[in-house]
Amino acid sequence: MASEVDDIVLKANELIARTSAQYQRSSKRIARTGRDFAGRIKRMILAVAAVLIGAAIAGMVLGGIGTTGVLLVLGLLIACLAFAFIPTVETVVEPSKLAQTDLKALPLKTEIWLDNQRRALPAPAIPIINAIGTRLETLAPQLARLDPREPAALEIRRLLSDHLPELVTGYQSIPQPLRHTPRNGRVPDAQLVEGLSVIEQQIGTMTENLASGDLDKLATTNRYLELKYQEAKQLGE
Repeated sequence: MASEVDDIVLKANELIARTSAQYQRSSKRIARTGRDFAGRIKRMILAVAAVLIGAAIAGMVLGGIGTTGVLLVLGLLIACLAFAFIPTVETVVEPSKLAQTDLKALPLKTEIWLDNQRRALPAPAIPIINAIGTRLETLAPQLARLDPREPAALEIRRLLSDHLPELVTGYQSIPQPLRHTPRNGRVPDAQLVEGLSVIEQQIGTMTENLASGDLDKLATTNRYLELKYQEAKQLGE
């Protein structure tokens, strides 16, 4: 009986985690969609205004734009509608391009990439991904003031564009049936969750160190991370 109750509780917790993750993911995507829509409309309005102002100036200088001019203006106005269909917010990020991403934009692009990996990750990993997303949002404004040549910047880039993608893609390379069974005494699902937890904690530590101005402390995390993810890098081998 106790076992059945435990199973029910476990399933309920998984359902709550997934529901909460779905809500948070939807909220973030709605916010991005809203910014994208507003950006498209703004860009289209500016283009239309430029065409109309240009036509008005041409009419005053030339004393009229004639039939050809009217058709040209109509054509340009129709062309302005294309701005409503061109995205202004990136929704897909390739992990291979994270290393070339500008440091200021790296947290947002990492968050977008990680958000797109949710469906391929186990339920226990979802709350940690949410926590990482929150950490990245806090870290982003700090990186805007950080010199990319600082040792701290190099450590942050390595964590977000190297360690994190390698951990997730290494897990995803394992066939689905094998993700829940022990391998060399470790279960891949558990390894993933443990690795994500370490990354979430390290992002928090980096954020605190940046806030306190103690950039040198970040360099000491590198060796620990390399040892910690050695197993994760071997998951896909």
